[in-house]
Amino acid sequence: MSEVSFTTVVGSGLDMSGGSAFVPGDRRIRDYRQGEIAETARAVEDAGFDQALLVYESNWPDTFLVGSEVLAATTRLRTLVAHRPGFHAPTLAARSLATLDRYSGGRAALHVIAGSTDYGQRRDGDFLPKAERYARAEEYLDLLKRELTATEPFDYEGEHYRVRDAFSEIRPVQTPHPTIFSGGSSAEALELAARHTDVYATWGEPLADTAAQIARVRELAAAHGREIGFMSSFRPILGDTEEEAWRRADELRAAAEADGRAKAKRTQQPENEGSRRIVAFSERADRHDRALFLGIARATGSPVNHSALVGTPETVAEALADYHELGVHHFLIMTYGTPAPELGRELLPLTRERIAARASAPAGRN
Repeated sequence: MSEVSFTTVVGSGLDMSGGSAFVPGDRRIRDYRQGEIAETARAVEDAGFDQALLVYESNWPDTFLVGSEVLAATTRLRTLVAHRPGFHAPTLAARSLATLDRYSGGRAALHVIAGSTDYGQRRDGDFLPKAERYARAEEYLDLLKRELTATEPFDYEGEHYRVRDAFSEIRPVQTPHPTIFSGGSSAEALELAARHTDVYATWGEPLADTAAQIARVRELAAAHGREIGFMSSFRPILGDTEEEAWRRADELRAAAEADGRAKAKRTQQPENEGSRRIVAFSERADRHDRALFLGIARATGSPVNHSALVGTPETVAEALADYHELGVHHFLIMTYGTPAPELGRELLPLTRERIAARASAPAGRN
């Protein structure tokens, strides 16, 4: 079967119960129940997901610690630990990642976020402007990877980091190191991915724009003698019929348009380039290609991912296969209220079948 991997979110405040379902940033204390992470992780694994994204936000649980619980509760599920450079020493972060990977038998990965918003960084005390955060992230990843791979103690001298006699005695199972993901659509983000990461992640965009972005990132990576993979993130909205699915999508858009915080947010210029791109695509049209719906993104200003794929499970599976043909082999699947395990059981087998069928079909018969 042609390579494909499915990820969903585990162990964060992304359910936003009691607050806006469309805009992040609730200021409340949530009752995180003992055992809920393990239960959710096992359900996600049983539903066929390959990986759990542990989302980082400045008021959410520590992702490395959540990752250890996810890995202890499962046997196959991988963890994708979201991580912001600048709040840990890169050598310490490397050993944390190596520890997760070693004790899980090679099931850890890292998702690097240089910081999409200034306010999120400042809550944890980081006041560097974005361009400087990316310069720091370049050094951070350089040093992190050296800590994971160096066979002898080493020194490092940079603008943001300096170490002497650095060395880690614990090594990851994966070689040369666990898979490193990164996202972002700014020029600095693309260069960071091209130089340092293994998979470039983005929100779901129209097919032609996705193809152009893939070509651009591949060209940048090739300039550094590297190859790179791709991930796209979507929120499926399913129905037994096309009409039912689109009715649900329209209801969600109407709810977003009526949401007070979403109203306030969509009048503001997004801080990050990824949101600006999605908003621009949504202003071009709500519907794109086979199933992409950006109406909720337009209603909210897209402060987080609101790229929806709408239709029957069969239609959405074909839409995901369209992206796979472009070179997107990793999918982050998020939801609007439907439990991820339920969505996974309904959608993932179909998508794998569609991708395998296209891979085995004669040229020109897809």
